[in-house]
Amino acid sequence: MADAFIVDFVRTPLGRRGGGLANIHPADLGAAVLGALVDRTGVDPAVVDDVVFGCLDPIGPQAANVGRTSWLSAGLPESVPAVTIDRQCGSSQQAVHFAAQAVMSGTADLVIAGGVQSMSQVPIAASWQTDTAPDPFSGSVGFRKRYGDQEITQFRAAELIADRWGLTRAELEQFALLSHQRAAAAVDAGLFDAQIVPIDGLSRDETPRPDTSLEKMAGLRTLTEGGMVTAATSSQIADGASAMLVASEAALTRYGLTPRARVHHMTVLGSDPVLMLTAPIPATRQALDRAGLSVDDIDLFEINEAFAPVVLAWLRDTGIPLERTNVNGGAIALGHPLGATGVRIMGDVLAELERRGGRYALQTMCEGGGLANVTIIERV
Repeated sequence: MADAFIVDFVRTPLGRRGGGLANIHPADLGAAVLGALVDRTGVDPAVVDDVVFGCLDPIGPQAANVGRTSWLSAGLPESVPAVTIDRQCGSSQQAVHFAAQAVMSGTADLVIAGGVQSMSQVPIAASWQTDTAPDPFSGSVGFRKRYGDQEITQFRAAELIADRWGLTRAELEQFALLSHQRAAAAVDAGLFDAQIVPIDGLSRDETPRPDTSLEKMAGLRTLTEGGMVTAATSSQIADGASAMLVASEAALTRYGLTPRARVHHMTVLGSDPVLMLTAPIPATRQALDRAGLSVDDIDLFEINEAFAPVVLAWLRDTGIPLERTNVNGGAIALGHPLGATGVRIMGDVLAELERRGGRYALQTMCEGGGLANVTIIERV
């Protein structure tokens, strides 16, 4: 089977809800990264075989295949197709998987993977939280027969995980503080500058809060009555877009492209949809086993910080060291523009792998419905 290579990656700054990117149409956010990626790599956009874009809640300005609309909004060739996919929070990581699989199968040579989300304009779950359909599960006789008449939400799942793993609110807040400290240090050091495409006057992430503290976090109310999880220990609502060029070895030679990494392994796995957010644990184990690697072989790890309990439970069960995990902060500090986060994380961990001279990085994300993607990349 052929190899799939990552050539380059770009993203927008991450904007806070109601912040600097709030009024930009999602297709224009997507266009910004697609145009910049084409310019940066120097590839002729007409030879791109496909564009795979992640986006959740594809309604309103995000409807009608926003991946295609983004490509056209960038002024790029009409002949290039695009598709928008929804694997919940892992959508753009799955976009990379689909891109790499197309290249590895020999059915494509150049595929752009990415994603976009304007959470300021389209709030999370906006596509299904209506008076007639309060959730996507209540109307399914089969689902209720299988899992019972219970609340199925990510917020309840985060609380169930905290309880099952015996985590305390203090532990959650200490982790959240570390995320902000790491992200603020990365911003101050300019570690994200090379990957960011300035847009509408914004050139740096708005999201990290270097002045936060445990005292401030302790004063916040919990998201659910009697729970432990607060806004401070949850991923930040954010706006943004990201894009990555995936190429075959033949395309590297044909178009004079220099690869940065090889897609070494891809896994996607399902788990309990009620706990919902624990699938990264078995998925990580499966990925390492199938790749013939151990925790010690991986230089850097990234797990999306959907909620602090997700990360802490994963760390505890896998034995992965915190010192090699989310070293530049995560979604608690940087934000989680749902459809764009997977590629953002992959691009950042690749850049960090290059800075450290490491070989392998492993990335995973929890996803609605009890799913998880895992990608292992190898620096070249």
